[in-house]
Amino acid sequence: MAQKNFETILYAVEDGIATITLNRPDKMNAFTTQMRDEMIAAFDETDADDAVRVVIVTGAGDRAFCAGADLSKGGATFDYASRKESGREENLVNGVYRDGGGMTTLRIYKSLKPVIGAINGAAVGIGVTMQLPMDIRMASTTARFGFVFSRRGIVPEAASSYFLSKVVGMQTALEWCYTGRVFDAQEAKERGLVRSLHAPDELLPAARALAREIADNTAPVSVALTRQMLWRMAAADDPMRAHRIDSRAIQSRGRSADAKEGVSSFLEKRKPVYPCKVSSDMPDFFPWWDELPFE
Repeated sequence: MAQKNFETILYAVEDGIATITLNRPDKMNAFTTQMRDEMIAAFDETDADDAVRVVIVTGAGDRAFCAGADLSKGGATFDYASRKESGREENLVNGVYRDGGGMTTLRIYKSLKPVIGAINGAAVGIGVTMQLPMDIRMASTTARFGFVFSRRGIVPEAASSYFLSKVVGMQTALEWCYTGRVFDAQEAKERGLVRSLHAPDELLPAARALAREIADNTAPVSVALTRQMLWRMAAADDPMRAHRIDSRAIQSRGRSADAKEGVSSFLEKRKPVYPCKVSSDMPDFFPWWDELPFE
């Protein structure tokens, strides 16, 4: 099992599955600037490591996935300009401090590997908004969720104004954000925030079983392309944009060694062994989108 040393998260890779565990259980895994930096670094690791096929994100302990921002700064918690924290100035752009939650979710959004959230307990504030760019969210029956920003005198963050309505629809997104109420796992499932509910001790095994289905049967480069195609085309203004990317991608993949192996293994009724690697064999048109500077 490959492991990396972090302070606020745990990171381990085993049999193609990377598990990132938010690891401040005595603080209900509350989110800090250091946790932001370590999560971003962990996703840099998963993208660079061809041994990683799927990423699972969960929380340490049985109380919380992430109980939101660490509020130990009291009323100054969200007043970034007054806190003068080390590392904040580098994120000051045109007089605006970048939202740390947004930096985290944008890094997850760019992931080349599928991301499964295993939500094991309370998930409020950044604890729920960080889940939105994860591809599949599975939850413990004891999990609770809350977009509590209006009850703290702030607004939704972590690019959730982009992601949330795409996941659950505008009506539910507005209701949850307007009221700021905390709701249970059953409501989260009924409204589409999570895929499935599991007994607490069955959550991680279920997430790993789904990860294994991906890791054992699919071509890594195809999955990396598919992830970005679906996420980025969800905001396209015309299906022709998707058609253009689809055409380039299927042409590139169709002539690859992976496509030959995929067809041959199917016809020969054997498990595929895909040769192409995400680190070296992405098509030459990738990434195809324009990166917009922070303004």
